[in-house]
Amino acid sequence: MTRLIIGRLLFMVPAALGIITFLFALFHLIPGDPAIMLAGDNAPRSVVDAIREAYGFDQPLHVQYGRYMAKVLQGDLGISNYSRDPVVNSVIPRIINTAQLAFLSMLFAMIVSLVLGCVSAMYWNRPLDKVVTVVALLGICTPVFVSGLLAIYFFSIYLGWLPISGMSSWRHFILPVITLGAFQAAVLTRMVRSCMVDALGKDYIVTARAKGAPEFLVVFKHALRNALLPIVTLFGLGLGHTLGGSVVTETIFNWPGLGRLMVNSILTRDLPITQGAIFFFAMIFILVNMIVDLVYAWVDPRIRYD
Repeated sequence: MTRLIIGRLLFMVPAALGIITFLFALFHLIPGDPAIMLAGDNAPRSVVDAIREAYGFDQPLHVQYGRYMAKVLQGDLGISNYSRDPVVNSVIPRIINTAQLAFLSMLFAMIVSLVLGCVSAMYWNRPLDKVVTVVALLGICTPVFVSGLLAIYFFSIYLGWLPISGMSSWRHFILPVITLGAFQAAVLTRMVRSCMVDALGKDYIVTARAKGAPEFLVVFKHALRNALLPIVTLFGLGLGHTLGGSVVTETIFNWPGLGRLMVNSILTRDLPITQGAIFFFAMIFILVNMIVDLVYAWVDPRIRYD
């Protein structure tokens, strides 16, 4: 396990360098003069030239890349064009807010999917199984922005139970968490049901039942433990999709997270903030994949990584 952790951490180094290189190329491939974008369309020529010289835009591309890489390795991702604050200071608090939303959403999705998936498998091909299947399919077919707007209209505007935006109290978490987690809960429910139906047909389940083991113990200990590997895979992918879906959810509910910051930075042409947000999103994806690999080894000790 220690070798696995060290290997995955070492893999993050070239991955991070690749992301930094991609962001540098993205900055230079965007149409337009970056000096004019920083100075403004109506800025005098002298101001544009001064900015070009100050930021090194007049230097060869390889020199600019070397300077950019040196700054990033020192933790300097630049300064926001809009607020003039360091990018790191703007991004880090938003990461914490997005992490809270993503974690609670996946926790909600995990609990709902495990319960509904196991119950659906226990009553396979019966009315309860069909109801769960229909509900899961509706959840998969409903986009996040549609479910979010419907939730706002019904629970906030029509009933007046929950606030629409912000995150100042626990009540502000309910709608964003359910909206973001509902889609993943629907997808995971289908996967849990499929894995559990297969696991409940195995010989060791028949043996456990023949020995008189309680049905709850048979389902949630013997069958679920052996069906976890593909479920864990989808949980890891689901967390990545949850982070991506947070962009839409945070925009709908005015959630002060990384996704909303990235949308605002694109609208205001704040490229340093956009680059910083993309960088941290990518690193979170890599970190999630590493955690999934570690969970693999814990769920199934037969798995070994060379």
